[in-house]
Amino acid sequence: MTLATEHRIAVLALDGVAPLEVGIPFQVFDCRGLPYELALCGRDRSPVATDSGWEIAVTHGLDAVVAADTVIVPAFRDYLAGAPDDVAAALREAHRRGARIASICTAAFALGSAGLLDGRRVTTHWRWAEEFAKRYPEAEVDPAALYVDSGDILTSAGVASGIDLCLHLLRRDHGAAVANAVARDIIAAPHREGGQAQFIDRPPVTTDRTGLGATLEWALTRLAEPLTVADLAAHARMSARSFARNFAVETGTSPMKWLNSARVNQARELLETTATSVDDIAVRCGLGTPANFRQHFRRATGTTPSEYRRVFATG
Repeated sequence: MTLATEHRIAVLALDGVAPLEVGIPFQVFDCRGLPYELALCGRDRSPVATDSGWEIAVTHGLDAVVAADTVIVPAFRDYLAGAPDDVAAALREAHRRGARIASICTAAFALGSAGLLDGRRVTTHWRWAEEFAKRYPEAEVDPAALYVDSGDILTSAGVASGIDLCLHLLRRDHGAAVANAVARDIIAAPHREGGQAQFIDRPPVTTDRTGLGATLEWALTRLAEPLTVADLAAHARMSARSFARNFAVETGTSPMKWLNSARVNQARELLETTATSVDDIAVRCGLGTPANFRQHFRRATGTTPSEYRRVFATG
């Protein structure tokens, strides 16, 4: 969706909250004049202790959670106990009213205890995925996912995956170009794959902070060409086998999957920011025939290039 009016986001800090995870939504959404109104909430308006031993001042209580359009719950110390009764009730009421509910890391236990995850595919920190599955057997736990988007309920893996989750929400709301611009502002990957990797193919990993960065940068300037693993390996001065092995270690995905994600991401930006025809975009992004491009694009985004452009074009 593209938000035309101000969208209310409640970040719910519970006792023993992880301070980094509290800050992530504010860092992602409170920038570039985006139409979001953020509120830092607690069970009441009393200071909330962090798991680092110091307190944060909250400005709103659970009433703001119930009234929000999106609720984000960071991890907190006593997550195995689930959400306190009043918090669980507020989350259920917000969801009943139509809010998106999202958890970062082990805050998935709070959503599970509120009964919001039954019958859904979810994730949490890989270290606690097995325990989560035991406590909430009606949920389908994916310990490999970086985050899982079930529409009105979203869950993410450990700590820094909250950045990926929030950028994904931003991408849903305003498109890839806006999300990628914010990612560049905060020096974060627009999308990461590998390890606890995202279930849905989306924009590729960034090219910095990796020993293969120069080769990835080189590939991104040649997406229209029929690049092969051998081409990438030759640029990196490795054998194809060594390159594929090193690529998987550093990015968590295969070279060809990375290339496909990069091509789809470039196509998204061209659809959003240019009037270039769909056929020409297919060629420029190296996705082959228009029919092949549409197939790859629908698989990655769930919609057609034309419909994507109608929703996210910038002018």
